[in-house]
Amino acid sequence: MPLAWRLVREQFAGTAFSGDGAARYGGRWNSRGLRVVYASESRALAALETLVHLNPPLPFRYKFIPVRFDAAWVETLTAAALPADWRQEPPPPSTRALGDRWIREGRSPVLAVPSIIIPQETNYLLNPAHPDFAAIERGPAEDFDFDPRLLR
Repeated sequence: MPLAWRLVREQFAGTAFSGDGAARYGGRWNSRGLRVVYASESRALAALETLVHLNPPLPFRYKFIPVRFDAAWVETLTAAALPADWRQEPPPPSTRALGDRWIREGRSPVLAVPSIIIPQETNYLLNPAHPDFAAIERGPAEDFDFDPRLLR
């Protein structure tokens, strides 16, 4: 069973798997209004994926939440299969269209995508609307604080 990590502000740990934040703001792989949960293959990648959106000082406390899911539930998008602009900033409509289609079609509860930061690493999108979403195992939340030296 693959293991992934969700990193959230402590105040949002109770709703970390609702997909509401992604629906409110949209993301690289989803448009506003579509719920999805972002996770990463390692704690380090989850921290980097969060860190790129932060500015000093780092005023918030965070929680890592481990998740496990059946490998058969994972649909994978490789970098080679993505549009040429997939790493563009701000996120291009092309990647949102791919994620939106996956969410709407409900093809799988988990979509594996390459990280923009480190394309050889994997992020996971979890679809809260998929019938198998409830079977994704969530472990206990772990405290995490960013080392302030990261944003000097």
